[in-house]
Parts: sequence; structure tokens; C-alpha cells
Amino acid sequence: MSGQASYLFSTRTSSGLAQKIAQHYGQNLGEINFQQFSDGEFEPVLNQSVRGGRVFLIGSTFPPADNLLELLLMIDAAKRASAKSITVVLPYYGLARQDRKDKPRAPIGAKLVANLLTAAGATRIMTMDLHADQIQGFFEIPVDHLYASTIFVDYIKSLALENLTIASPDMGGAKRAKNYASHLEAEVVIAYKERKKANVVEEMFLIGNVEDRNVILIDDMIDTAGTLCKAANILIDKGAKSVRAMATHAVLSGNAYENIENSKITEVIVTDTIPIKNNLSSKIKVLTCAPLFAEVMKLVHEHKSIREKFII
Repeated sequence: MSGQASYLFSTRTSSGLAQKIAQHYGQNLGEINFQQFSDGEFEPVLNQSVRGGRVFLIGSTFPPADNLLELLLMIDAAKRASAKSITVVLPYYGLARQDRKDKPRAPIGAKLVANLLTAAGATRIMTMDLHADQIQGFFEIPVDHLYASTIFVDYIKSLALENLTIASPDMGGAKRAKNYASHLEAEVVIAYKERKKANVVEEMFLIGNVEDRNVILIDDMIDTAGTLCKAANILIDKGAKSVRAMATHAVLSGNAYENIENSKITEVIVTDTIPIKNNLSSKIKVLTCAPLFAEVMKLVHEHKSIREKFII
């Protein structure tokens, strides 16, 4: 057991998840005073001493950019308050889709965020289901990369589905689908898609057989839900008995709720890394990631291995 004190704080937009994490961790969230200026500028001030302790700052960096800025200011505040270590808990890592330069004169946003977090004073990063695993290499500090499979696999098993098939909605997710399938002793199919621009799928083709199969689509995030819904419709047309979708991060922008509600998907299962309005669609089920984060945070604080918390 570590003799070092631990402190938990949260950004404003992630307070719901942070409260659950704190409850499972067995400690109250620390108070932060937010001074808001009339022009929109804000200043977070930690309302207790953290000198010499381990600080956990919990905050997903989904848009607007103020969420990232708020987290950076909190890191700076903890550093200047003489915290011994600052672990930034990022359930959802914003800008992770910008992980490489795939066109001329494009930024690498995921690397920029890594630089900002480190420059602000973070000494450790804890996150879940990065859009690309190699983002861990953008940091020169330890990164604990958790997987929602730890949560999802148990739920899939509870469904007791016969003739189970795991599907990837694109080629990039093939490895993830294969890993899920290996734990569930299921078959794998892949939907191959062609895009002309972001969030718009022009064509989609299915690789594999789904006749009379119960299919679960696996992805790291749902944005507009266009890809998932199109894949689900193709799977049903190819003879699938049912189609469910699982995604860690419920971005759900644009017409996502409407697309899901009008699709042939039976159920969409997500985690609460991003707060969502699940009352807008009867098909959305939210599984909390709070116990997993709380358990790993405890292990990190006590300098114990977190290996047992990884499935995929």
C-alpha cells in the first residue's frame, strides 16, 4: 500500500463519470473553484492542498476545445501546487483520429495533444480504446491503455447468443474484431468501405458469410453512426438473424440518434466515456467504465501490476 495521499478531481463536463469513478475508488472528488470571466475565459483553482500527493485528473477531451483547455489548466494548477505526480485520466482521447499525416499540409492532432498534456505537467496518462494504438508512442511518459473489451465481453456472454459472429465495420478494425472473436469462440466477418470524404461512406462490401448468424459489430467509436447503420443493413440483407453494435466512445454527432433508431440494428451498446442523451434512442444501452478506471487507478497508486485488467 502506498503511503502517498491521492486526490481526485474532474473537469466539469466529465463530472458524471468522475463521480462514479470516485465512488468505486472509495474517495470523494476534490473541489474546484471555477472563476468565469464575462468573455468566456475561465480559471480552475484546486480547493485543497495536494502537496506531495498523487493527483488524478479525470476528463474526456471531446469538443468543444474548452474541455481540453480546462484539463490543461488543471494539470498546471496541480503542478504549481507541488503535486508529486499527476495522472491524467482521459476516458476519451480527443483528436485521436488525427494520428498521422495522411494528406499534404495536415496536422497530427493526436501528437499535439500529447505534447500539450506533457508540457502542462502530466506524469502519467490513463485512457481507453485509443483510435490508434501507436498514439501511446507519442508520449515520453507512461501510458495505461485500457480496453472496453474488459466490459463488453462479459455483456456479450450474458446475451447467450447462438451462432455468434463478430464483425468489423471497416478493415482498420479487423484486428479488434479478431481479438473479440478469439475470446468468444466466434467467427469473424469484415465490412470493406470506401469513403470520398469524412463521415460519408460511398460503398460497402461484406467479406464473409453471415447467413442465420447473430452478428455483433465492434468499433472504437460511433460518430454519425452512418458506417455502423449501413453495415448493419448489409448484414441483415445478407441473411443475418440479428445485428448489434458495440463501441467504446459514443460521439453521436449529427443525425446519429436518428440513424440508429431507423436502422436494422437491434441494440447499440456503448460506455459512458462521453456523456450521452440515451433517451433519444430506445436502442442505446450504456455500460459504465467507472469500476474499471477506479480499479486501475487504485493499482497504479499502490504501485501494483495492472496486467490482470487487460483482456484485449
